[in-house]
Amino acid sequence: MLIPQFQRHTYPGPPCVACPLRRMEAFKPNTADELAFLQSFKESHLAVAAGQPIVWQGQPATLSTLFSGWAFRFKSLSDGRRQILNFMLPGDLIGLQDQSHEVSPHGVEAITDVELCRFDADKLWTLYSRFPKLAYDITWLAAHEESLVDENLLTVGRRSAAERIATLMLHLYKRAVSLGMAREGRVPWPINQQHIADAVGLSLVHTNKTLRRLYRQGLFAVDEGWLYLPDVHALGRLADYYEQPVPRRPLI
Repeated sequence: MLIPQFQRHTYPGPPCVACPLRRMEAFKPNTADELAFLQSFKESHLAVAAGQPIVWQGQPATLSTLFSGWAFRFKSLSDGRRQILNFMLPGDLIGLQDQSHEVSPHGVEAITDVELCRFDADKLWTLYSRFPKLAYDITWLAAHEESLVDENLLTVGRRSAAERIATLMLHLYKRAVSLGMAREGRVPWPINQQHIADAVGLSLVHTNKTLRRLYRQGLFAVDEGWLYLPDVHALGRLADYYEQPVPRRPLI
């Protein structure tokens, strides 16, 4: 199988010590030695256009951190049906699940234009042997993602259509706020109705009807790519979703 050609290019990115993400309160700090290793761990800085694959399902696995933009991880069936497993925002580690496979068991696609810090996966074992704190950070990221999978399973398995969409909105709203994306109570919302349907396991028609009902109830508004939640607590009560505050996270 040939690997398709995508709209992407590499260029020198900022050094790890000057990474703007590391100045954010959302992420834990690293020592000078850790930053020096992470710089050697980084293989390239990659830009991928909106709508293009970052990782192709069934192709060789890669390891990277999302530097900017929004993306999603998904699995597809042979007839094209797709389940979005999670949405990815700046600072998320991509491909950790793949390192036990020769090929990626899932795909990752850019929602917006994105940039990534691509790593040399062969040095992952050096990280574990020389930097146990970074190794623990990666373990924490894996455990955190597993907890999100558990929440998604509860959502798809037991929540109603309105509860599913409310949960998704709340989760992404809180994540965007933690990354400093909020502007006057609004956060970027590059997600369309098909993304929502594929994430919460609903048909596009059912998703559209549910969104209209939530909008009429005054629980959300989307205007020119920005999401506004007039009453976050009301939406939380509807979703039966009371996630703890987003903790400071490791940044690889």
